[in-house]
Amino acid sequence: MPVEEFVAGWISGALGLVLGHPFDTVKVRLQTQTTYRGIIDCMVKTYRHESVYCLAPFDLIKVRLQNQTEPRARPPGSPPPRYRGPVHCAVSIFQEEGPRGLFRGAWALTLRDTPTLGIYFVTYEWLCRQSTRDGQDPSPATVLVAGGFAGIASWAVATPLDVIKSRLQMAGLKRRAYRGVLDCMVSSARQEGLGVFFRGLTINSARAFPVNAVTFLSYEYLLRSWG
Repeated sequence: MPVEEFVAGWISGALGLVLGHPFDTVKVRLQTQTTYRGIIDCMVKTYRHESVYCLAPFDLIKVRLQNQTEPRARPPGSPPPRYRGPVHCAVSIFQEEGPRGLFRGAWALTLRDTPTLGIYFVTYEWLCRQSTRDGQDPSPATVLVAGGFAGIASWAVATPLDVIKSRLQMAGLKRRAYRGVLDCMVSSARQEGLGVFFRGLTINSARAFPVNAVTFLSYEYLLRSWG
């Protein structure tokens, strides 16, 4: 059922994205800015100034737009946001930073996702099998719990490189030059300590459980309804 699996994966992924994006915005800001005292402070300030969160299709553009903190209702005379939307953001990056600018953080993204996707699916399958009798499909409760913990397990491994990815992606905007992934890791550790690599882990975990629980439940439900 390649078509059904594709459509089910697309719908469930979209549901997970919509549910998790506000948390992702907070996570990115905590990783790349030092103006917040914690998760709640970041959420409150973001809501007060901007009301809603932006949606963007590509990771670099998403991170740049998430880091815009200008209020949506600007006082007279205040400067406009740097980017007017995803397309303007992409064009601006291309013009100011060249074609390579659009691929900032791509290597860190690859290093982050390669092992974590394996951990993600292995954890989900293992938990489902441990809680389900042979020959039976996992129950909705099992799918929810297995999906949630699979998300937490994968983000526990992914967060250090996620921090590096976000910082590399913001480096062009801040005119800060990192020579690569390793240089960014060393510089961040020297300036802020090893704890910097786990910045955003709490919000990642809080987001991961409901997002991945809903993603897997909707995927399994759609496949069974069409099967």
